[in-house]
Amino acid sequence: MNYEVVIIGGGAAGLSAALMLTRARRSVLVVDGGEPRNKPAEHMHNYLSRDGLSPLELLEHGRAEVEGYGGEIVNDDVRAVSRDGDGFTVELAGRTVRAQRLLFATGMVDEVPENLRDRWGRDVFGCPYCHGYEFRDQKIVVHGDDMKVALLRQWSDDVTHVESVDGIEVEDDRLVAVLSGSRRIPADALVYSAAVKPRDELLLALGAETEEGVAGPFVRTDAKGRTSVPGVYAAGNVTDPTAIVIVAAAQGAQAAGMINTDLLGLVPVAG
Repeated sequence: MNYEVVIIGGGAAGLSAALMLTRARRSVLVVDGGEPRNKPAEHMHNYLSRDGLSPLELLEHGRAEVEGYGGEIVNDDVRAVSRDGDGFTVELAGRTVRAQRLLFATGMVDEVPENLRDRWGRDVFGCPYCHGYEFRDQKIVVHGDDMKVALLRQWSDDVTHVESVDGIEVEDDRLVAVLSGSRRIPADALVYSAAVKPRDELLLALGAETEEGVAGPFVRTDAKGRTSVPGVYAAGNVTDPTAIVIVAAAQGAQAAGMINTDLLGLVPVAG
C-alpha cells in the first residue's frame, strides 16, 4: 500500500507530526513498536496543560486524535527501509508499504544498569527538570554529572555527588540508600547519568549524516527536521537527546509542516 508519509515511531514527536499531517489531509501511517522511552515513569512534567499526566495516557489521547482525522497507526516493527525511485519502501514485520516521505521519531534508549532498572523513572532518574520537584527538600544523590549537582541544589540543600554507583538499597518499595565504593549514602532519590543510544540504525542505513554532541554522535537535522537524505526527516530524541516530551512534540510538528511543504514541491534550499 502507498502512503504519502510513513512515520516510524509513535511517541510524542511521531504522533504530533501525524496529527498535523492528517489534518492537512495527507495519507499517513504511523508504525510504533510500543516501547516509549518514558514508559517506566508514572507521570510526565513540564507539558503545558498536561503536567502530571501519565505518558502512556498522553499517547493514548494522541493516537485517538490521529485516528480521528483518518491516520492509520499499527503496532509493528520496521525491518528495513530502502530508497525506491522517488520514494521509499518500508518493510514491516507483517507487510511492506511505500512512502513518498519518511519521518523517523524512533527516540533513544537509556542504557541503565540492570541493578537500577526497576527504579528507573521513579526514584532513580536522569532528568532534573522531569523529576527534581517531586524530591524537593529530600536527600538526593547525583551520579557523575557536575552540572546536575548545581541543578539539583535548586530543589534540595541535601545533595551528594558520587562518581560511581555500586548498588542501591530499597525498603518498602522506595529507595533508602546509594552504595558508592565503601560509602553508604542515605538517599530518597538518585540522579543517574546513563549513557544513551539513539534508535537510528535505519536512518544510518539510508545514509543520514551524524554530528558529535555531548551525548555522542546523533543524526544531524536542520531546524525543520530535514536530514542529509532528501525526503527523510527526524524529530525528537533520535536526533536531539535533550528534548523533553513537549519539545519532542514541537519538533514533530515542525517536521510535519516541512514535510507537507515538501510534498507540495515548495521546499526552500536548506540553510
